[in-house]
Amino acid sequence: MPGTLTSAAIPRRRLLAQRLWGPGAADAPAAVKALLAVQAQEYAYARWSLAQRCAGPGKDDAGAVDSAIEDGTILRTHVLRPTWHFVHRGDLRWLMMLSAPRLRAGNKSRDGQLGIEAETVRRSNEVVGAVVAGGRHATREGLAGALERAGLLPDTGEKLMGSPLRNQRLAHLVYHAELDEVLVSGVPRPASGGTVRQTYAAFDERVPRLPCGFDRDAALAMLVRRYFSGHGPATVKDCALWSGLTQADVRRGLAVAASCTDGAAAVESAAIDGHEFLWCDGGGPPARSPRSPRVDLIQCYDEYVMGYTPTRSYLGGAAPAPANAKVPSHVVLLDGRMIGNWQHALKPGAAVVTLLLHRTLEDGEEQALHSALERYRTFLARPLSADISVRAAPR
Repeated sequence: MPGTLTSAAIPRRRLLAQRLWGPGAADAPAAVKALLAVQAQEYAYARWSLAQRCAGPGKDDAGAVDSAIEDGTILRTHVLRPTWHFVHRGDLRWLMMLSAPRLRAGNKSRDGQLGIEAETVRRSNEVVGAVVAGGRHATREGLAGALERAGLLPDTGEKLMGSPLRNQRLAHLVYHAELDEVLVSGVPRPASGGTVRQTYAAFDERVPRLPCGFDRDAALAMLVRRYFSGHGPATVKDCALWSGLTQADVRRGLAVAASCTDGAAAVESAAIDGHEFLWCDGGGPPARSPRSPRVDLIQCYDEYVMGYTPTRSYLGGAAPAPANAKVPSHVVLLDGRMIGNWQHALKPGAAVVTLLLHRTLEDGEEQALHSALERYRTFLARPLSADISVRAAPR
């Protein structure tokens, strides 16, 4: 459909591609595969990002997401930009091989600040690898204890930029072990207040081998096809900033994908608002938008926000909110456009959702908001109350 895209249709097309609208994904692993990688540093809210994209029995079901994370079908690790991401286990190895060289190069100045040398990383990888060998899953504290005993993590009390140097060194050594395919996420452990603690497992025990050798061009082609299928319409620069690759890499991937004769759907394009937008529909019938008005509660690091940088303005508001903004962190959407912020507070056996809207809702819109809150109550599986206020959006 070259040339048929309009500016007004971009939010709708993105929401459908991302499975926030339309039939949804079959389950949480399918939701992750559709998006290729899902930013996940806010763990509790990231689980919601997956659950709200599911159809059938897994729709809005935290337990179904938790099961896929526990059995390792969905893994949580640092990859791409980098930050925490959920990735399907079938995609993690080639994604890590594609992105790790740039991430290692970007580590050099930070390694120097922290006094971490190549030999330190090698020894650290040996230590933490031994901790998780044989199916053992260890918390970060467990890894820290082993590194301390090996003399690689001295607790000198020294600080760097106001934070304990030991903690920063620990985080960076674990990050190196992820990039070097030594560690990956294990089974989360329950913690107080309904939260969970991350654990680490052996990468090779949780991530399958590639069926054939790594081919960088094939990986680039796979990444761009999957990105523009799950996030499009978007631009080359959107893809580059999302993936942590260069724009030249993205264009190389597009060229390789275009030359393939494997029958995969072609990447299409259209010029809108001074940008060249690309998308890949997968060849299936177009999904229908939901009935308006429609309210969605999404986290501020949802792929509908973080999947785009230069063209994020189609969201209709500023997200993520600055830390000093004194507003709830997350995003309220009305028919795909931002109209407010929200966040939850979990209490024993209950939850309170605070919403700050940018305008008063009309009757049908209020009902749509209550439907969205009911979905979130289902996800949390506990009684939920809402504290709603209205304040005009900052200009």
